[in-house]
Amino acid sequence: MRSKVCILRVLRNTFRLSNSFFYGISFSMKYVLRAGIILLGLRLSLLEALKLGAIGIPLIVACISAGLFITLYLTNKMKQSMRLGTLIATGTGICGVTAIMATSPVIKAKEDEISYAVANITIFGLTGMVLYPFLANFMFAADPIKAGLFLGTAIHDTAQVTGAALIYDQFFQTQEVVEIATVTKLTRNLFIIAITPFVSYLFFKSSDRRGHENGNMEKALPKWYTFIPLFVIGFLILSFVRTIGDLTMENNGAAFGLISSNTWEGLYTNLSSFGTTYLLGMAMAGVGLSTNFKMFKGIGIKPFYIGFAAAIAVGAVSFVLIFLFGGLITV
Repeated sequence: MRSKVCILRVLRNTFRLSNSFFYGISFSMKYVLRAGIILLGLRLSLLEALKLGAIGIPLIVACISAGLFITLYLTNKMKQSMRLGTLIATGTGICGVTAIMATSPVIKAKEDEISYAVANITIFGLTGMVLYPFLANFMFAADPIKAGLFLGTAIHDTAQVTGAALIYDQFFQTQEVVEIATVTKLTRNLFIIAITPFVSYLFFKSSDRRGHENGNMEKALPKWYTFIPLFVIGFLILSFVRTIGDLTMENNGAAFGLISSNTWEGLYTNLSSFGTTYLLGMAMAGVGLSTNFKMFKGIGIKPFYIGFAAAIAVGAVSFVLIFLFGGLITV
């Protein structure tokens, strides 16, 4: 999907598109994106998160916190766009491009900022996907749980984590790493429910403070409920539906006491795959086709430095905590 976005960016900047295309692009980035994120909730069961235990979840929280606060701190220190910094922070901390696309409508991000953040996450995430499997084997070769935890917390995007885990399995014949990395990443994705409103609040709070400092006394901070987009609530509801279905399946042999195991698995698998493969794929295509390379000239290279520093920080925090406490986790 990420490579297709890059190809579409090239096409957008090589050929002149008719204005009629931009209605479809706008529709995919606004409505199709939201539907895809909602259906993504069916991939995430809270029962899977519980497998990581009392140590695994704090590890995820620590890595998310490192990605968020280091990115926002450097953005403020280097006097870069706080809106762009917020997008890079959510992409680095939670789940890559999906988190960026979920946050962008809440903070009213511009097209060039969304494209820049997506490019940032894609570059560093793909770099981690290629390098981190070998680094994980070097550091945690004797323990597939630690290796899986590292890949699941240190790499940005879900697809990139899966790719890294498969590379690890192919080179070092450790299938267990694929399962652990996937569970870790999906658990990390659940935090989109809380982090999207949180970083949006921080963004508007910062904008409000800057407005007062510049003599603009108009209140910029919106009402609290505007920080919780409806599609994130939809995501949460479907996540609960998946969790209840799995729980009743384990206890009664049928999801909700009605749906057989094969039917239930096929239902949530096909619906979530439709959301991630087709709907989010259309949204990513919209990102690629809306990207004009001329936009990047006005932004500069500094946000890439910020994204790089945040990516390294998340990997370092993950390594240190797994090295110190990883032995306490049993999956």
